[in-house]
Amino acid sequence: MAVAKRAGGRTAAASAARKPATRSGGKAATKAAAVETPAFTRDEELFAYREMLLIRRFEEKAGQMYGMGLIGGFCHLYIGQEAVVVGMQMAIRDGEDQVITGYRDHGHMLATGMDAKGVMAELTGRRGGYSRGKGGSMHMFSREKQFFGGHGIVGAQVSLGTGLAFANRYRGNDTVSLTYFGDGASNQGQVYESFNMAKLWSLPVVYIIENNRYGMGTSVARASGQPDLHRRGASFDIPGEQVDGMDVRAVRAAGERAVAWCRAGKGPYILEMLTYRYRGHSMSDPAKYRSKDEVQKMRTEHDPIEQVRARLLAEGWASEDELKDIDKQVRDIVAEAADFATHDPEPDPSELWTDIVKETVA
Repeated sequence: MAVAKRAGGRTAAASAARKPATRSGGKAATKAAAVETPAFTRDEELFAYREMLLIRRFEEKAGQMYGMGLIGGFCHLYIGQEAVVVGMQMAIRDGEDQVITGYRDHGHMLATGMDAKGVMAELTGRRGGYSRGKGGSMHMFSREKQFFGGHGIVGAQVSLGTGLAFANRYRGNDTVSLTYFGDGASNQGQVYESFNMAKLWSLPVVYIIENNRYGMGTSVARASGQPDLHRRGASFDIPGEQVDGMDVRAVRAAGERAVAWCRAGKGPYILEMLTYRYRGHSMSDPAKYRSKDEVQKMRTEHDPIEQVRARLLAEGWASEDELKDIDKQVRDIVAEAADFATHDPEPDPSELWTDIVKETVA
């Protein structure tokens, strides 16, 4: 079977412009259930399936390698949340629009088209990693793919993502900054300073709140006075939506609306993605603050990859054997990345003195 290929990050069908939904004003906050979810074409379903499966298998392997002691430091897995970044990436211009996020970032890297070998090598601290083995899980970048990190300080990327949008506004282009953060970071002060600046100067930034229900080990209901996080921009007159972040189609549709709003010069937009992480906050988190039944219910009824798989089979767009073949292809990519990441040399000690100061010639 011909699997949908990445063409600048998307299939030709996924890249085709869709008419954005018309919105009046900037104050209404739309519930996810109130917006009809558009159907995907066969190519779009196959593309989304493969991209999400790549993230899932990569993260599973990263978890294994962490347990084997091959990955040091912190490691935050994205398993369960794949539809958010894949759907949003299908809504933007690859290589032009910018992406910045927090420390749960491997999925974002892969979705932007960064090479799995380079990402895994950075996790293991090898020379071939995206930060040459010096950044680890939370700190790697790709200027080519317009990916500006992975950031370890909670909420710090929000002001940086707003700065990217300021640069776009200053340059007079129509590039959009996708700035991801979590439900825990949504309570940080710099987030609201960024909201104010973005609204004041009509900056082209989409704030994507990945609400996976738990900030570290604390439920969002216990930590947030206003748990409907898409309403957080109301006092700044920033429009927001709550989106089913487990359905890649709903994410893509909401992403297109938000990006169109920004490109039209209307300022910032907030998307609250209702999603769920299956693993703990990090590899050291046993996640005893929630029941196994809760996790299993999400896996059984709302898994983003299984939803696409079921639609492909129901529509007759792929057979069980064809989907198994896609899984094999993805596993081979991940296995090759893991092999590279365990055999690539470690950085030379002289790398300690590089990337510290940028010198310019007058």
